[in-house]
Amino acid sequence: MKIRKEITIGICVIIALCVLFFGIDFLKGINVFKPANYYTASYTNVNGLAVSAPVTINGYKIGLVRSIDYEYDNPGHVAVEFSLDKELKLPKGSKAVIVCDMLGTATVQLQLADNAEFYNVGDKIESETASGLMDGLSTDIMPGVANIFPKVDSLLTSINKLASDPAIAASVKRLDAITANLEATMTALNKSVKALPSVMGNVEATTQNVSTITGNLAYVSEELKTVPLDSCMVSIQQTANNLRQLTEELNNPNSSLGLLMNDPALYNNLNNTVKSLDSLFIDIKKNPKRYINIKLL
Repeated sequence: MKIRKEITIGICVIIALCVLFFGIDFLKGINVFKPANYYTASYTNVNGLAVSAPVTINGYKIGLVRSIDYEYDNPGHVAVEFSLDKELKLPKGSKAVIVCDMLGTATVQLQLADNAEFYNVGDKIESETASGLMDGLSTDIMPGVANIFPKVDSLLTSINKLASDPAIAASVKRLDAITANLEATMTALNKSVKALPSVMGNVEATTQNVSTITGNLAYVSEELKTVPLDSCMVSIQQTANNLRQLTEELNNPNSSLGLLMNDPALYNNLNNTVKSLDSLFIDIKKNPKRYINIKLL
């Protein structure tokens, strides 16, 4: 009875170990119940590659990485074992290329060669490590970035010098003043715009006045058309002729008007007469009785 218990315990332990072994393989993605062929490849760099990483052909998963071991007999190399579908036959010359994505996770891509001969199961196939995105950055972009740094430094130095220049502060102050002036101008413009209705009213009234004046001028023009200009011109011409004759008479010393205007004797006689009258008036004021005799009855 005691022996049966020990046998039972041993069988349970064996079953538990089997379940553990197959469970670990299952968690790794290895289907132990599916037959597979195994191949190996040697790499100098397996950065990002892990056990159970997928092995693909044209994006289709055809197997997985079975194990990754360091080759102590070949220093600097790492041996990777692949588990591929049993139906797959690898032509000789095919390559197992390790490719890293943007997150740094590596997968193995099989590049099949066009060959009628095939590898035997367990053979070592050709290997290659494709340059990833970070490798391209380090080899292509980083040197350019390193060359840009001195220029950026000089640019920042120039910007600091420019920012510390007193002229910049003065320019900013002038800009503030200009902005204030613009604001004042805009305020004045707003007031002017608000006053436009009254101005337009005045303009409208002025336009009406101009229209009225234009109508009056048109009326005067029509009236002038009815005036007998010919007879007026004849009368003006006759008046001008009479004035010219009068002027000629005044300027002619032999005419009556000319003698009156130009004879000095007439002027002297008139002057003497005025003097005599003046003397008479003075004498009358002094001796009125001589000239006026009043008798009272």
